[in-house]
Amino acid sequence: MGEFVIALVVLAVIIVILGVKRVPQGYEYTVERFGRYTKTLTPGLNLIMPVIDTVGAKLNMMETVLDVPSQEIITKDNAMVQVDGVVFYQVLNAARAAYEVNQLQIAILNLTTTNIRTVMGSMDLDEVLSERDQINTRLLTVVDEATTPWGVKVTRIEIKDITPPRDLVDSMARQMKAEREKRAAILEAEGKRQAAILEAEGQKQSAILEAEGQKEAAFREAEARERLAEAEAKATTMVSEAIAKGDITAINYFVAQKYTEALAQIASAENQKIIMMPLEASSLIGSVAGIGEIARQAFASNSKETR
Repeated sequence: MGEFVIALVVLAVIIVILGVKRVPQGYEYTVERFGRYTKTLTPGLNLIMPVIDTVGAKLNMMETVLDVPSQEIITKDNAMVQVDGVVFYQVLNAARAAYEVNQLQIAILNLTTTNIRTVMGSMDLDEVLSERDQINTRLLTVVDEATTPWGVKVTRIEIKDITPPRDLVDSMARQMKAEREKRAAILEAEGKRQAAILEAEGQKQSAILEAEGQKEAAFREAEARERLAEAEAKATTMVSEAIAKGDITAINYFVAQKYTEALAQIASAENQKIIMMPLEASSLIGSVAGIGEIARQAFASNSKETR
């Protein structure tokens, strides 16, 4: 009798142990009754029917990272590149993730790999190399939509490395070098053009200033000649009036001035080396006196005739 009681107690303990399930944080367990899904156990202590209920799938509900293995992709312009990436996903519904798809991670990897080929195969090499954000967005949209029935949320898909063949890399390097040299030549030509334009503008301004200076100088020279002519005309008028009035001193001054100017012009001539003339001051004074005497006689005769 005692042994039977002990056996019952041990059996009760075993049943209790089988009926209590502890689920760690970040996980959820599915419960199956005779092989059919009945409920999901959340983190903490949970009770199930011993023997009748069993734990089916243990699913990680935290965000998980999958490495997408490297693969060869043929782009739209027939360039072959090596591509790999990563996928971030999170299980939102443990029952769907356990029973809607077999081998969830393998299914997500295959789906991502296939869509990488599809998306990048529809683009040119230049687009593949320069538009990663667009590729990531298109992949995320397609893969997330496909995995929604599985109770999974794909949060991000990132392309890590895009490696073109070596010969294509060398060709791209030569192309980039040629493009840089082209830009350098264009900038150099543009610099020379700007320098030539600035130099021409400087010469233009210099010519304008020089012309304005010459114009101003000519204007002032003409003004000076005009004033000199006015002065000479005024002096001639005054001398003429003085002669008409019989002023012998004015006549002597006028004749002496013209005589002196004539001598200065003769002496400054380039083709004259020797001048044979009476240049003494006494001769000049005598000439002036003689001319004055002639003028006096003319004035005297004029006055007699008028009388």
